[in-house]
Amino acid sequence: MHFLLFAVLVSAVFVSAADHLVTVGDGGALAFNPTSVTAVQGDTVTFSFRANNHSATQSTFASPCTKSGIDSGFVPIPANSTLFGQWSFTVDNGSAPLWFFCAQTGHCEAGMVFAVNPTQEKSFQAFLDNAQGNGTTASSTVSASSTMSTSRMVSSISTTASASASSTTLNTTAASNRAAPSLRIHRVAFTVVALIFGILI
Repeated sequence: MHFLLFAVLVSAVFVSAADHLVTVGDGGALAFNPTSVTAVQGDTVTFSFRANNHSATQSTFASPCTKSGIDSGFVPIPANSTLFGQWSFTVDNGSAPLWFFCAQTGHCEAGMVFAVNPTQEKSFQAFLDNAQGNGTTASSTVSASSTMSTSRMVSSISTTASASASSTTLNTTAASNRAAPSLRIHRVAFTVVALIFGILI
């Protein structure tokens, strides 16, 4: 009986985490879709790169087009490719807004920005206005000619099953971003397991 209760509680911890999928450059558009998500601690945000050569680069509300934090690096996807690059991170603070942009020259100023947990005070629209130069804060763009390259990413082709059929995707992980928000769901699960084990004993 105790084991059953333990298993149910642990399962609930894993089920509670959500994965928010964000497409990048879908259809050739200079846009993240959706432009913002609401996530809680432990949720994952996954960027799926669909066309051209974009990045998901963290910035700040005040300087939308300046790198300040984690970064996918540039993920080049050939035109008409059926292989999509993916990069993800785990949210470690559901109450703190996170801001992202594409670091390709000119893309941020064109409105290619994204937010996690924007607030009424710091809204996505205000962030977008800042990026496009309509706000009160000037920002600078990280050039695509920077020393960052896709060689920093560990890439592999794997087959994943979708709801309707199997599809092949290109999964990319930024090896240099281990300092990213990193409270993974297994840490939460471990804490719950330890607490339950203490109660049962």
